Amino acid sequence: MPATHLFPGSRRVSERTQNRSKTERRLAAQLAAQKAAEAKRRRQAWLGGLAALAVVAVLVTVFVIVGQGGDDDAAPQADASPSATAAGEQAPATPAAPQLPEGADPALNTAPKVTAGKGDLTKLTVTPLIKGTGPAVKAGQTITTNYVGVLYKDGKEFDSSWSRGEPASFPIGVGQVIPGWDQGLVGVTVGSRVQLDIPSELAYGDDAANGVSGPLRFVVDVLAAQ
Repeated sequence: MPATHLFPGSRRVSERTQNRSKTERRLAAQLAAQKAAEAKRRRQAWLGGLAALAVVAVLVTVFVIVGQGGDDDAAPQADASPSATAAGEQAPATPAAPQLPEGADPALNTAPKVTAGKGDLTKLTVTPLIKGTGPAVKAGQTITTNYVGVLYKDGKEFDSSWSRGEPASFPIGVGQVIPGWDQGLVGVTVGSRVQLDIPSELAYGDDAANGVSGPLRFVVDVLAAQ
């Protein structure tokens, strides 16, 4: 067969071989590019994770340092409870001692024990228990007192400034309190403790709306008058 018959076929085979090589190189290049892109994405994700961990570590360190500094610098919180002591123990639930007038009997620092009366009470009776050395109370003055009030017949307590933890102040002799107080405390000297046995008509009556009725007994400490 003449050589000219073979030349066109050989050229076509060579062209196909070249085209196949180009396609393979192109596919190989695309595959390599994809692998490089995937590797880049993995590196970025890894670096991003490390950055996030670093931020968390910094924040934790800051919180720990701030927390430790706050513990060292913070002033101790005062316990608002009146029964709490500096050592954190519970003190007896008793009110603080009142401010006594100069020269007063120290017994006025302690709440009196008040018991029931005996027999029928028909008139106001003032019984000195401690004699004060201060001036006598005058009508129209404002007096400061500690007191305990009980029902005369059974001694049941119904009112006490000691239970509230502070003395009570009010005008005396001008109708601001029950008549038994107005009549019984005028003339008493400051620094005194007196027992007032008050019949119902000079207290709240026999059918009082506040639930305190009948004769009453008070023990009153006169701490000041002005």
